[in-house]
Amino acid sequence: MSGIIHSIRGELKRSADRKTRESGERFFKEPVKMYGVKTDVVRGIGKRYFKVVQGRGKAAVFELCGGLWRSGYLEESFIACNWSFRLHKQYEPADFKVFERWIHSYVNNWASCDTLCNHTVGEFIEMYPDFLSALKRFARSDNRWVKRAAAVSLILVSS
Repeated sequence: MSGIIHSIRGELKRSADRKTRESGERFFKEPVKMYGVKTDVVRGIGKRYFKVVQGRGKAAVFELCGGLWRSGYLEESFIACNWSFRLHKQYEPADFKVFERWIHSYVNNWASCDTLCNHTVGEFIEMYPDFLSALKRFARSDNRWVKRAAAVSLILVSS
């Protein structure tokens, strides 16, 4: 499985350019680790590799998503968010622990927060509204990204 992540990273590195990275960095107040790949290209890479991994089951895809999140690269977080959302029809209550771990451990900028929470977490909450209480806990967090996740998860964006 790490071969897939390695391949994705190679493709992201080959697709990166300095101008895109510098332009992207202007959108953030805090330093953000990024390759400098245009969003449409990232989506295309993620879509191609999802076709390779989708048949391996949700647990395996979520494990790969965790590997992408751990890199700290913005573009890899976008692929993880898109992959996790593509599995939304398979969500079950236990998946919230995975999403919560990603928010607490890896979300460190508004773009990753919004991409994960507008889609994956928002869809999950719509399916399992009993988890709204978890978002209320998030809203009281000292971590600004966890706090933002509480609000952004309630803004549902249609797929």
